[in-house]
Amino acid sequence: MTDKFDQQYAAFLDLVDTGTPETAIKRMELFGAEDELLQRIAERHERETIRIREREEPRSVILDNRYTWYTGPRPRDKYWPALEELLRKSGWSEKSLDDLDGASTKVVSLLSHPQVPNFSTKGLVVGYVQSGKTTNFTAVAAKAADRGYKLFIVLAGIHNGLRRQTQLRLVDQLVKPNPSRWLQLTDPDKDFTPPANAAAYLAKNNKQHVLCVIKKNPRVLEKFSAWLETASEYLVDCPALIIDDEADQATVATDKINPLIIDILDRLPKSAYVGYTATPFANLLIDPSVKDLYPEHFIVNLPKPQGHFGTEVLFGRDVVDGEDPEDVFDGYDMIRQVPTSDVDLVRPSSRADVDGFHPAMTNSLLAAIRYFWLSTAARRVRQTGNPHSTMLVHTSVNTSVHNSFEQPLRKLRDESEASLRRGDPELLAELRDVWERETARVPAELFGEQKVSFEELAPLLPGVLHDCRIIMDNSGSKDRLDYEKGPVVAIAVGGNTLSRGLTLEGLTVSFFVRSVSAYDTLLQMGRWFGFRNGYADLPRIWMTDELRDWFRHIATVESEMRRDIDVYMIEDKTPMTFAVRLRTHPSLRVTAAAKMTNAVPSASAYGGQRVQTRYFRTDHEWLTTNQDAARTLVGNAVLEGRPDTGRTDGNRLIRDVPHNLVTDFLREYRFHEKSQECDSKLLTDYIARRIAKSGALRGWNVALIGGSAGRGTPKMFSFADGFTVRMVTRSALDGDDPTFVDIKTLMSRRDAAIDLDVSSVKGELAEDLIKALRLEQSPDTALLTLYAIDKDSKPKEPNPEKPGVPRRPLNAADDVIGIGLVFPAPSSLDSTVEWQYVATNLAKVRIEEEDLSALEMVDD
Repeated sequence: MTDKFDQQYAAFLDLVDTGTPETAIKRMELFGAEDELLQRIAERHERETIRIREREEPRSVILDNRYTWYTGPRPRDKYWPALEELLRKSGWSEKSLDDLDGASTKVVSLLSHPQVPNFSTKGLVVGYVQSGKTTNFTAVAAKAADRGYKLFIVLAGIHNGLRRQTQLRLVDQLVKPNPSRWLQLTDPDKDFTPPANAAAYLAKNNKQHVLCVIKKNPRVLEKFSAWLETASEYLVDCPALIIDDEADQATVATDKINPLIIDILDRLPKSAYVGYTATPFANLLIDPSVKDLYPEHFIVNLPKPQGHFGTEVLFGRDVVDGEDPEDVFDGYDMIRQVPTSDVDLVRPSSRADVDGFHPAMTNSLLAAIRYFWLSTAARRVRQTGNPHSTMLVHTSVNTSVHNSFEQPLRKLRDESEASLRRGDPELLAELRDVWERETARVPAELFGEQKVSFEELAPLLPGVLHDCRIIMDNSGSKDRLDYEKGPVVAIAVGGNTLSRGLTLEGLTVSFFVRSVSAYDTLLQMGRWFGFRNGYADLPRIWMTDELRDWFRHIATVESEMRRDIDVYMIEDKTPMTFAVRLRTHPSLRVTAAAKMTNAVPSASAYGGQRVQTRYFRTDHEWLTTNQDAARTLVGNAVLEGRPDTGRTDGNRLIRDVPHNLVTDFLREYRFHEKSQECDSKLLTDYIARRIAKSGALRGWNVALIGGSAGRGTPKMFSFADGFTVRMVTRSALDGDDPTFVDIKTLMSRRDAAIDLDVSSVKGELAEDLIKALRLEQSPDTALLTLYAIDKDSKPKEPNPEKPGVPRRPLNAADDVIGIGLVFPAPSSLDSTVEWQYVATNLAKVRIEEEDLSALEMVDD
């Protein structure tokens, strides 16, 4: 019975391919199917549709609850099963295949049905840098081909290298498994060249799917658009999928390429445009009220694949709303410092210095190169993972600067190889020191990798150096990175050609001091993101502290952006009724200025948030100013508030403190300029607006948090007569600027609930529980916590089970005052302040009801 029903359901799905579920049911009714059977089929299809729509991953935002026509692969499909089997044979786990299947099914379900008479769908898929976006869109293309899409256009970046790499992947994974079913208009070595008489050419090959992989180059796009114009009759019934790889590059706000892409879409009566990028900042800021490529129909958040090294894994990130700082990973200890004094020695300080520039072999660059050779030898000992091993040197966009590295690097390699073959004891001792220091900081065991001793890898070092190629990879070089000719060991020096989608196979070490001005540019330069199977403990990045901070900030931006997509999906918003917010930075643009013309400041609010200081200056005058402000606040709070005299936990609490004392303190307290959310004016404006709107925040509780400073003799700090607490200890994250410190985390969850009754709580005091208790017990009262941090705070012994960025002593000129603020969630719409975010302007968008008539009936 079940087998028979499955056969009838499969027949129903075949009919859906040429119409809609409604027309399929009507046809089966005409064929004499019983009402009970039709009801069971309709119910099953509805369940499948709901399952796809409500998939936890990938998260998505969808316009007007778009019609879900694709519910997954079927037994008679050809292209997805072939791709799945290919990936399985290449070592993909069943879990990874299931994740790819689910994510690609979600994307295909958001495309338009290929049998709808005319459609123009625009969507965006947001992945991670080097995370397998190409495999995802290959899977999407395979499934779309299985359902009747005919023309596949892949816009593969702006460089030949990426276009060629993409063509090879698609040929291997789509074309070769079913060669008679595909017609290629491009090949790995040749971009689009128009065949004669497009209509006749396509009509002759009407039973084949057409694949075209082209660069985003004006001349190529013009030729392709003109060729499509001659095939207008064929295209009337030709569903086309346009995949824009690196969709934020050259696509948005460009004088020639952007209009040409739009022109190509206009020539396709049935088109589904899907942009893929890991840096969607420019795409999310497109003006949706004009004819452009804003993803008006859907935005999909691809989940981070297991084992992927992303921004957050390497650099950590700041806490975002609703998170406990203790739960936010601080990044692995894989970032090494390039002192600012080294920067002008490895890149010209100005354009005038480009001519005649000769790089110096600085200590930081030498350490990076030596570690690269050592890690390559260690990987040869292990004999696992990617057979290639690459080091990236990226200091400038200028090709002459790239080329200036060639002779110094060759000289270093040749001399080092000769020394190793002589058994030079001094060089061997230096290499041993580098290896043992690095493997102690990042133990292999943390990643389940084989520990390799210096004695094991040392015999392999001469061979590694002998095999090591020095490659200048830029637009003017002939000798380029080519991983098709056997295992490669290479130090690659380059700029733009080594970014944007191109995979650097086996990338282990990066030396990066390139100056950039925008989020997307910076993130795409980071070729070190991706998978490191077999050598997860070995990657290292040499960069300046400023660049490290910028990447950490971008990790926070990414996290918030993805949370916005997740939250708005849950709240049933659409890309035309909400705009994803992007956190700003004082030194970086979100994207190029031309791409931000439609950006507007985005309002944000502190309601329900926990805010805390983490950055502090270390000079005496700045620190004592904050001490004085804190003492003034507490002295007045004791007089005007209600001290809680019954505490025995080492903390002090003053309830019902008037708000004006708190706002006066916030105006006097000196916040560090890096603390964007801790801004005196924003905080005081928010408090004033919340009081005016609802009367909340008139009263505050002020807590003095006691710590454990001073081992033998406790170190105490007096805020006011009778209000003395033991100081807390907070060490600093490692860095080379002695004028300020970053402690990362000041406040604990327990501190955030210090004014609440938690006696009934069993187990962990979770963040959501604290918010619920505050809403119940103290809905209109905020909490201010004060911490006196011992100026001599030292780091704890590192925990080998919990790796992270190394710490150093605080070394402040005086004791530091840290503050935390806990705002209750509002009972209704929160007051807002404009700060720290931008979003696209949706004010000009005219919302209309979607015309569903095309989905009602399709002619037989």
